[in-house]
Amino acid sequence: MSETVTYSLDGKVAVIGLDDGKANALSSGVLDALAGALDRAEAEARAVVLTGRPGRFSAGFDLAAMTASAESARALVTQGAELLLRMYVFPRPVVAACTGHALAAGALLLLAADTRVGARGNFKIGLNEVAIGLTLPIFAVELARDRLSKRHLVAATVQGRVYEPEQATDVGYLDKLVAPDDVVGAALDEARALAELSTGALAGTKQLLRERTVQHARDTLAADMENIAPPAGVKKP
Repeated sequence: MSETVTYSLDGKVAVIGLDDGKANALSSGVLDALAGALDRAEAEARAVVLTGRPGRFSAGFDLAAMTASAESARALVTQGAELLLRMYVFPRPVVAACTGHALAAGALLLLAADTRVGARGNFKIGLNEVAIGLTLPIFAVELARDRLSKRHLVAATVQGRVYEPEQATDVGYLDKLVAPDDVVGAALDEARALAELSTGALAGTKQLLRERTVQHARDTLAADMENIAPPAGVKKP
């Protein structure tokens, strides 16, 4: 794959690892590698685990590209949107092992996964775009609308609230919490169980459940990207 994105098979489960030694930022190269890993998983596996590095799941899109120019930001966000929408209707179960902080596009990776296992600890999870002066793109709003609790939807999106793992579970970013050392193992257990389901029935039902959201996001993506502008004065979390 790449130095940042790794791929391995654990029985029927493809394990895709994300580790850049830092914040696990999503650059164009990382997104390409993740797409390649999903290609392999679709051909070789019956379920997928996506995991970060200890303490970091992903801090979102690469800020160097996001702040370089409007064109650079639009290209990266468009590429990221396509990956997230593909994940959302991916024909295999996708389990996220949220190993730590998951912000902005990192939180969207959680929303695009089917099952999310998180690490307990002093971690930040959420869509912080509004807090840093960015309007959430349509595809992100639609993923949030689908996956987050209606009780928390305005706070999590319009108000850009960020949560600790316990709160994030109630909000809808995570499904269960375990000790940090147990996150990957628990995610693998979930994936192994899901791998026993009928692949065709699962893929078909997932498509029926989510196709309207994905189609709307894709139909509005090009026009929505015209509104993307690089954030000013943003520091990495």
